[in-house]
Amino acid sequence: MASKDASDAARPLGPRAEHVAIIMDGNGRWATSRGWPRLVGHRRGAERVREIVQACPGLGIRWLTIYAFSTENWKRSTEEVIGLMTLFGRYIESEAERLSAQGVRLRFIGGRARLEPRLRELMAAIEARTAGNTLLNLTVAINYGGRDELARAAARLAGDVAAGRLALEDAGEAALAARLDTADLPDPDLVIRTSGETRTSNFLPWQAAYAEYEFTPTLWPDFTRDELAAIVARFTGRERRFGGAKA
Repeated sequence: MASKDASDAARPLGPRAEHVAIIMDGNGRWATSRGWPRLVGHRRGAERVREIVQACPGLGIRWLTIYAFSTENWKRSTEEVIGLMTLFGRYIESEAERLSAQGVRLRFIGGRARLEPRLRELMAAIEARTAGNTLLNLTVAINYGGRDELARAAARLAGDVAAGRLALEDAGEAALAARLDTADLPDPDLVIRTSGETRTSNFLPWQAAYAEYEFTPTLWPDFTRDELAAIVARFTGRERRFGGAKA
């Protein structure tokens, strides 16, 4: 029988956070508190994503889902929205080679119709380029809102029933989940929100129904791999019953 190595022996018992979802909040406040434009904070936040992505495999995280731009964020100033969309495109172009070399698969969730054609092209290209990677599954939510996702999934479900592709009695939870943007992803084990806010902001309401939550006062540009490691370590001490009673 093969012996366990030291890393296996040191690994804590309890549930493992294999899918971590993060609401990356606080970029604008981080910048304005320093007297800088909000977009400077968003650029620094994008740099933080790189560090966190690199840290995930070593922490046992196989899926990382990050909230980049919500359906409600269109309400922000035109300058900030344009700046964010430009930043997303530049991030994809600059990180394509790095993510591919690191074995990261990149996917996007959210409605794409409202995005600029060039950005949609970049998104599709990097999804295709990294489709065979397996070390880490990185999912970026752009123009994403949980209610919007559920409405789109329900419309597809109703259309399939109306067209006779699905029997009405089969239109249950599994059928709806199969039509969500995240149909091929496991539900998140752990949801983290930075910046001290304690709300979920329409992020993965269906998928995170039984996720564990951590709210940290740290602004996203200051969120380090060490803090992520500490949160993941605390997760192993939680008892997940999914509605059942303690044994």
